[in-house]
Amino acid sequence: MAKLYFYYASMNAGKSTTLLQADFNYRERGMSTMLWTALVDDREGVGQIGSRIGLSAPANVFNAQTDLFAAIAARADEGPLACVLIDEAQFLTRAQVLGLARVCDELGIPVLCYGLRTDFQGELFEGAASLLGLADLLVELKAVCECGAKATMNLRIDASGQAVSEGAQTAIGGNERYVALCRKHFMARLRS
Repeated sequence: MAKLYFYYASMNAGKSTTLLQADFNYRERGMSTMLWTALVDDREGVGQIGSRIGLSAPANVFNAQTDLFAAIAARADEGPLACVLIDEAQFLTRAQVLGLARVCDELGIPVLCYGLRTDFQGELFEGAASLLGLADLLVELKAVCECGAKATMNLRIDASGQAVSEGAQTAIGGNERYVALCRKHFMARLRS
């Protein structure tokens, strides 16, 4: 039985690297895969999954209107599809996650999703919340806080290094960046 997986972590835990390694393992054995990433994430270029260690691969892109089930079913009709891998899964909608569950249940194709669990305010992303509820297997990838503890939170900081506590749920590019922290240091930095 095909399963829906959710690999989640804070920033800088190697989610994209792990996805690209899984893709390589399938392809090395002669199996076809289908890669997806969020249209909103254009740091490596639109339709490109990239990791901080320099690995990259082209991917299909999705936004909130993309019917992932229909697109994956159409690709599967063309020939065997061993696995679907989705980067930036936090940006999926609930309807898309339900469609991915159908890919597993009706098409028999495993789906591996990689993404953030929470935003810079500690709130669940819609895609992450849906995956936490529907995935067959949840896997936490580890990142390390500045104190050496496990990082579970994503702190948004401005150009001067000050914590940002308000604004849009997602900010890609610009003068703000993210730092992975344990909850204790995340909360302390937000209060300072």
